[in-house]
Amino acid sequence: MNNIAIITARGGSKRIPKKNIKEFMGKPMLAYAIDAALNSEIFDEVMVSTDDFEIAEIAKKFGAKIPFMRSEKTANDFATTADVLNEVIYEYKKQGINFEKFCCIYPCTPFLTGEILINAYKKFVASGADKLTPVVKYSFPIQRAFKINNNGFLEYREPLNASKRSQDLEPMYHDVGMFYFYKTNKIQSDKIAMYKMDEAVIQDIDTMDDWKTAEVKYRVLYGA
Repeated sequence: MNNIAIITARGGSKRIPKKNIKEFMGKPMLAYAIDAALNSEIFDEVMVSTDDFEIAEIAKKFGAKIPFMRSEKTANDFATTADVLNEVIYEYKKQGINFEKFCCIYPCTPFLTGEILINAYKKFVASGADKLTPVVKYSFPIQRAFKINNNGFLEYREPLNASKRSQDLEPMYHDVGMFYFYKTNKIQSDKIAMYKMDEAVIQDIDTMDDWKTAEVKYRVLYGA
């Protein structure tokens, strides 16, 4: 397969301190991403890119590898995910290790499973695309979104769509922010396939309110 899973887990979480390793429903949040990657059995290597030694130890405890620590350059508040991924690929190449494909997985993904990754990977390979992004359909047509005008009043962003029926408007999707598959030599390509996901397993976790909502959803889905 020659694939690698890269789980990006920086230590500097401000809104939820130590978010990546905070206990969620009985185990560290990061463990869910690691378990999903390992259980999928589609990766030759599952690694965590981190600058935090506590995160590194927990990652290793749950079966991930830490072949090197993240550099200061990619651990600051201004580094992008692309910066982190490029660094990881470069560090492996320095060791003479090359991967054909990789999957970037975010660490706060308690609803991600090995099955989801397997199905997404199959879709990725079959599509012939250079990248695959998981998406979910907007629950309301964004073509009928409002904006605030210069007078402080609401107006339609696209007035021509104001009176159209919802079913007559093209479905639109947004990135779910869980994982991405790439061909290693085509990272910058715009040939992107999509993997549709169920809204029930989508949850951003940026605040403690988000965290509590995720716990409720997890109990409903898994009876925990």
